[in-house]
Amino acid sequence: MTEAAKRLAVATLGCKVNQYDTDAVVTQFLQAGYTLVDFKEKADVYLINTCTVTNLGDKKSRQMIRRAHRLNPQAQVVVMGCLAQTDPQEVAELEGVSLVVGTDGRDRIVEELERLAAGGKKTLVEDIFQVTEFEDLPALPFDGRTRAALKIQDGCNQFCTYCRVPLARGRSRSRSRDSVLEQVRLLVEQGYREIVLTGIHLGLYGADLDPPLTLAQIAGEIASYPGLLRLRISSVDPHEMTSELLELFSSHPVVCRHVHIPLQSGSDRVLQRMRRGYTSGEFRAIVEKLRAQVPQVAITTDIMVGFPGETEEDFQQTLELTKEVAFSRIHVFHYSRRAGTRAARFPEQIPAAVKESRSRRLIELGHTLAEEFHRSLLGRVVEVLVEEQEGGLAIGHTDNYVRVSFPAPQEDLVGELVPVRVLAADRDGVQGITSEGR
Repeated sequence: MTEAAKRLAVATLGCKVNQYDTDAVVTQFLQAGYTLVDFKEKADVYLINTCTVTNLGDKKSRQMIRRAHRLNPQAQVVVMGCLAQTDPQEVAELEGVSLVVGTDGRDRIVEELERLAAGGKKTLVEDIFQVTEFEDLPALPFDGRTRAALKIQDGCNQFCTYCRVPLARGRSRSRSRDSVLEQVRLLVEQGYREIVLTGIHLGLYGADLDPPLTLAQIAGEIASYPGLLRLRISSVDPHEMTSELLELFSSHPVVCRHVHIPLQSGSDRVLQRMRRGYTSGEFRAIVEKLRAQVPQVAITTDIMVGFPGETEEDFQQTLELTKEVAFSRIHVFHYSRRAGTRAARFPEQIPAAVKESRSRRLIELGHTLAEEFHRSLLGRVVEVLVEEQEGGLAIGHTDNYVRVSFPAPQEDLVGELVPVRVLAADRDGVQGITSEGR
C-alpha cells in the first residue's frame, strides 16, 4: 500500500515578488510529491511567506503563523521571506515553527524540512548583504492560466529613509539573460499569454551582469518572443524611466500601456527627507513625456501619508500633483515606523489620526480619478485578455489594466484577446459587449 502524499498549505503576505518566491518553493514541494491544499484545511506542512514593509505586515505574518499552528499543532510550519530574514530569532521562538528561511537559500527548504526530526527546529538565515548572485528558482504560477509573473531582479540599493526592504533583501541582483529567456519560453509553452516582469527594484535590472544589460533591453527581447501577447512592466522609479524604456512603451505592440511609477509624495521637502532621488518637477516631466508618446497610458502609483514632519501644506502638494498627473489607480499607505531605518529616529512623528484623515482624502481622490480614467473609454473598442468566465460573464483586463466585464457566449474565451465596446464605467472598471458578433 502506497503512503498518502503529504499535504501542503500556503499563505503569502506582501508584494508580487513574494508571490513569485512562494510559487517557486511550492514548485519544489510538488516535485517532491506533496499535494497542495487550501490554507483553511488540515495540512502536514504550512508554508508562510512573510512581509515586513510595515508594522501591519509584521503583525499579519505572526497571525498567520499562529493560525497554522492552531489548525494542526502536529504540522511542520515553515516561515520564509522578509520578516524571517530581518527577525529570525523572534520568528523561530513562535510556537509551532519548525524551519525559518530568509530571502535566500530557499532551494533547500524541502530537503531540510524532511531531515528535521519530529518537533525539531532549524534556522537557515544568512547575512543577506553577503549574497551577490540572483537565486534562480523556476516557478510555476498557481493562480490562473492567462497571466504569469516573472521575477528577474531582487534586492535594492536605494536605502530610502523609511524602508526596511534592503535589510530584508540585500543589494540588487539580476537574473541572467539566458535564464530569463528560458523562463519566458516555458511560460509561453504552458499557455500563458501575458507576462508581468517583477523585481524589488526593477529599474536596476542588469547593472550587475557581465556584460551589463538594461531593463529596456531585456524587456524588448521578451516582448519579441513568439506567442507572447502581452508584456507588463510592473514598477519603475521615475528617475529610471529612460528614453530607451519610453521608446519601448511607445513602439512595441506587445508592451502594455501601463506602468507603475511610485510617487510617495508630491512635496519636494518630503521627497528629499525620504531620500527618493527625484523632485516633483522631475516626476511631472517624466509623466508628460510618457503621455506624449503613449496614448491612453495608465499610470498607477504608491503614495505614503504621514511621513515624519509632513505638514498640511506638504500633503496639499501631494493632492495637487495627484490631480495633475491623473493616476488611474493609487495605492495609499500610512508611514510605518520601522526599526533600523533613519526615519524611525526623525522628530515630528505624525499622529495616527492625522495619517488616517489624509489617507481617506487621498483614497477618495483616487476613486474619482479611477472613474474618470475608466469613463474616458466609453464608446471605445478595447482588447480584453479574458481571465475568468462564469455565469454568462467574461472578465479580464485591457493592456492599460482596466477591468472589463461583458456577456459571454457558451464557448470558453479564457486566454483569448476579445474586442469589447465599452458601454458603462465606474471606479472599479468598465462594462461592455463584444464588438465582433460572437
